[in-house]
Amino acid sequence: MSENPTAPGPRAERTLPAPRDRGEPLFPGGPAADPAGSHHERRIRSFRPRRGRVTAGQGEALRRLWQQWGLDIDGLSRIDLGELFATEAGPRPGLPVVLEIGFGMGEATAQMAAADPGTGILAADVHTPGQGNLLALAERNGLDNIRVANGDAIILLREMLAPASLSGLRVFFPDPWPKKRHHKRRLIQPEFIELAATRMRPGALLHCATDWEPYAEQMLEVLSASPAFDNSQPDGGYTPRPDFRPLTKFESQGLDKGHLVHDLIFRRNDT
Repeated sequence: MSENPTAPGPRAERTLPAPRDRGEPLFPGGPAADPAGSHHERRIRSFRPRRGRVTAGQGEALRRLWQQWGLDIDGLSRIDLGELFATEAGPRPGLPVVLEIGFGMGEATAQMAAADPGTGILAADVHTPGQGNLLALAERNGLDNIRVANGDAIILLREMLAPASLSGLRVFFPDPWPKKRHHKRRLIQPEFIELAATRMRPGALLHCATDWEPYAEQMLEVLSASPAFDNSQPDGGYTPRPDFRPLTKFESQGLDKGHLVHDLIFRRNDT
C-alpha cells in the first residue's frame, strides 16, 4: 500500500496545469525538475518522479516557502544541518535530525513534527503536490522543525549528509515494486542499509513500515543481516505500531480491507 495523494476530496481545490516542458521548473524559485541533473550516475532508482497536479494552495506554498524551508538534492555540497534548520533566533547546532524518505502528502510528517518540536525532520520526496502540501501544513501549524528535500534520497545520504549526522531514519510505505523483475528497485537493500548506517549516529533508530508482506519479509531479512543495526524487538521480529507513528487515513482504509501493516524498528549500534 503506497500512499495515493491524488484522490480529491468532495470539493477538490482548483489545480494548476503541469508545464509542457518537464525540464523547466513549474514554480520559479521552487523545487527543480531534476536537481542532480546529469552530474550524478544513472542507475536503477527506487522511485518514479511524480510532479502531478498541483493545487493553487500547494503552488502558492511552493512559491513563497521553498527558498526558506526547501532544499534541492543536487549532490554538490555538504549540508550543515544546524544552518538548514536555523530560525529567526539563529542556527540550531546539535539539533537532532531525522530523515524521512517518502512522505506522501505530509500529514503524518506534520503530526510527528508537532508532537516532537525538539527534533528536526528532513522530509525527502519527489512528489511536487506533496511538497507543497507539507510546506503549507508547516506554515499553518507553526512548525519550524520541518525542511522539505526534493530529489534522490540516495544522493542526499551519500553526497550531502555528514557521517553520523542523523538521529533517525524513517521509510514509511515505500513503493513495494511487487513484480519479481522489479524487486531490484526496492529501496531497502543491503547497499542502502550500509550507506544509511554511515550517516546515523549510535543509538539512532531506523523505522520502516509497509503493508506489503513480501516486502516486510525482505526488510526484516536485510536489516537483521546488517552488523550495524540491532532489532528493537527481543524476539527479532516486527514491532507493534508505535504511538508516535500516526495512523493515516490511507492506512486506515487499508486496514479496513484486511491489509496487514508491519513496522520494523532497528537501532544503530556502535560498530
